[in-house]
Amino acid sequence: MAAQPCPSCEAALSLSMTNIFFSLPWPLPERATRRPVVPVFLPYAGCPVRCVFCAQHIQTGHAPEPLAATLKAALACLRQRRDMGLPPAELAFYGGTFTAQPPEALRACLDFFDTVRRRGLAAAFRCSTRPDAVDAQRLALLRDAGCAMVELGIQSFDDAALAAARRGYDSATAAAACREVATAGLRLGVQLMPGMPGVTPEIFLRDVSRLCAAPPALRACAVRFYPCLVMEGTGLADLWREGRYAPWSLETTLDTLARARLMTLRADLPVIRMGLAPEEELAAALLAGPWDPELGARVMARTLLLHVRQALAARGLRRICRMEAPRRCQGFFWGARGELRASWSRLGLASPPRWIAEEQLRIEAVPFPEAELPTQEGKEET
Repeated sequence: MAAQPCPSCEAALSLSMTNIFFSLPWPLPERATRRPVVPVFLPYAGCPVRCVFCAQHIQTGHAPEPLAATLKAALACLRQRRDMGLPPAELAFYGGTFTAQPPEALRACLDFFDTVRRRGLAAAFRCSTRPDAVDAQRLALLRDAGCAMVELGIQSFDDAALAAARRGYDSATAAAACREVATAGLRLGVQLMPGMPGVTPEIFLRDVSRLCAAPPALRACAVRFYPCLVMEGTGLADLWREGRYAPWSLETTLDTLARARLMTLRADLPVIRMGLAPEEELAAALLAGPWDPELGARVMARTLLLHVRQALAARGLRRICRMEAPRRCQGFFWGARGELRASWSRLGLASPPRWIAEEQLRIEAVPFPEAELPTQEGKEET
C-alpha cells in the first residue's frame, strides 16, 4: 500500500479521492519473555470451603497426593531440565489455597524452593491463593522466601455472584487483597471466571474494566479468564440438573471475551490464559459449559474484528478497500474453520489482507456519504 503510517499509528494518514487511509495499533498478545514455569499442583490444599464450581483434580489433571510425593516429582522435573541444558525455571504452586495450608505444609514448600534455588534449579516461585488468605505477614513471608507473583482467585468483584458461588468473601475483601499483594512488592495476578453463578456478561466486563482502571502501582501484571464449566461431582452440577443454573453459551462466551480482551489490550494488561487446558479427565467429567480447545485463538480472531469494526465506525467509514495486517495474525484471522469470513466480507474484506512484519493494521476504506452516517447505536455494535 502506498500510504505510510504516522509516528503515533493512530491518526488518519491521508485522503485520496473519496478513500481514507489510516493505521491502527494492534498490540498482539505479549510474547513469552518470562521464565519457563514448572507447575506444582496442590489440589484443594488449604481450601477452607469447596466452591460450587470447583473440581480441581479434574481441571488440573492431578489428583491429590501426599505433599512429599508432589515435591519429589517436581524435583525430578527440575533435574531433567538441568540435564537438558535448560535455564532455571519458576516454580508455580497451583491449586488449593497456598497461603492457607497448615504451617508445616507451607514451610515444606518454602524449604523445597529454597533447596532447589540454592542448587540452581529454580530462580523464583509463584503461587495461587484466595483473597481472604493474604495479609501483610504472610505476604512478607512469601516475598522473603523468593516469591515473585501471587495470583488471586478473585473470580468476580460482584458481591451477589461471590455469594452465589459460595466463595466466602466479598468484593471489599477481594479489592483489599489486590492492594495488599501490590504494596507488598509482589507481582499481582488475577483470575476471573466469566459465567460463574451470578456473573452476567455485563458484570464480567465491569470486573475487567475495574482491573484495567487500577492505578499503575496497584495494577495486575497478569490476568486469567476461566469460563465457568459444569463438572461432574460439583455443587454446580446439582444446580444445573435442577435447572437452577445455566452456563453461558459458547457464542456468548466468545463475544464477551473478545470485548474483554480488547479492553485489556488497550490498557496494556496481559491476559496469560483463557480457558482450561485440555485434559482427559476434563473431557470425561464435563457436563455443560463453553469449553473449546481453540478458545484462545477464536477469541483473538473476534477481538481483531471488533477492533477494526469499532475503528471504522468511529471514523464514519463504510467498508474496507484494502488492508495490511501483522503476519502473526495470519493463523487466527478468519476464525476457526473460517467462521468470521462472512463478517469480514460485510466490512468489504473478502480476500486475505496483505501480511506485514509491523504490528499494526493499515487500512484503506470508503467513508459513508454524510446522509448515511451510522447512528451512535450502530457505532457501538459489536
